[in-house]
Amino acid sequence: MAARDASSISQSDLNSLITLLEVQVIGLSECLVSPGFKVIIDGHTEPGLHYILSGTGKLHLKKGPSVKLKPHTLIIVPPRCPMEIEVPASNGSPPLATRVFTREEDAGLVNSIYRFNARESEPKTIMIRGLFQAQYGPSVDLFSTLSTPIVEQFDASDHLEHQLKTMLQELVAQEIAVGAMTGALLKQVIVALLRRSLKSNNLWKERFSMLSDPKIARALAEMVAEPGANHTIASLANTANQSRSSFMARFTSVIGRTPMQLLRDLRMGQAASQLDTGIYTVDQVARNCGYASRASFARAFKEVHGTGPRDYRQAKRT
Repeated sequence: MAARDASSISQSDLNSLITLLEVQVIGLSECLVSPGFKVIIDGHTEPGLHYILSGTGKLHLKKGPSVKLKPHTLIIVPPRCPMEIEVPASNGSPPLATRVFTREEDAGLVNSIYRFNARESEPKTIMIRGLFQAQYGPSVDLFSTLSTPIVEQFDASDHLEHQLKTMLQELVAQEIAVGAMTGALLKQVIVALLRRSLKSNNLWKERFSMLSDPKIARALAEMVAEPGANHTIASLANTANQSRSSFMARFTSVIGRTPMQLLRDLRMGQAASQLDTGIYTVDQVARNCGYASRASFARAFKEVHGTGPRDYRQAKRT
C-alpha cells in the first residue's frame, strides 16, 4: 500500500518507464583508502555512483551534514556535485594525505578501470565508484533533476555488491557486448534503488521528480514506448487527462523540455539505433520515426546528432 501511495503512478506505466530506461556505464573504478586518508571528487557532468564494499568512512558534501558510510552504502551523486570521502585515522588526527579526482581525470575513465590505493598499507575502506547515464532518448536523464545526493543503506542480501563486481570484471575482460552487459547490470542496481524509494512519497518525489507526476508519467510512458506514433499535443494532453495549456506547462515544468522537444529527441534516439543495425534504408528509418518528409527527418537528425543520417551511418561503418 505504501508503494502505491508513494508514486500514484499505475504499475503498467511505471513498469514501462523502467523497462524502457536506457542505462550506460561510462566508467568504473575501484578505490582503496587507508585510515587517515581522504578522497576528493570534483563534480562531473554525469551522475556518479559510489558503493562501499568494505570498511567505514564519512561522506562530506558541500551542502548538508556529513554522512557515515559502512558496507553496502550506495551513493548516487547528481551531476556537478563535488564531494569528499574520508577514512578517519584511529587516533582521530587530521587526514594525512588527499587524493583528488578531477573532472578531466574522470573523463578518462570511459570504458576503463582505475584502481587507487591511498597508501601501501592494508586499506580500511574499499569503494566502487563510477559515472553513468540513465536516459530516455539522447538528452533526458533520470537523475538530471536530482538536487542532492542519494544515500541509501542496502544489505548483503540485496546482492548489489555482486552486480557491481561483475561490472568491473566485464570492463576488465572487454568481451563482446560489454556495454550491453554492464548497462544491464547497473540497471538492476537502479531498479533496486527505485523500489526502495517507492516506499516513501517524499523520497520518491525528491529523487525521481521526473516520474513523480502520474499524469505526466503516463504521457511520457506512451512517448517512450512508441516514439514514431502520431503523437500531438492534443493526443498527449488527452492521455494525461488535461487541457492542452495545462499539459504543456506541467510537462515542461516536470521534464524540463516541451513535449515536442522530447519527442524529437526520442525519435532521434530510435533513428540512431535503427541506422546502426544497417537493416533499414534512411527512408524507412524516417517513416518508422514518424516523419513523412525525409528532408525534415534529416534536419531533425542533424540538430540532435550533429551530422546527417547518411553520414552518421557511414561513420559507424568505418
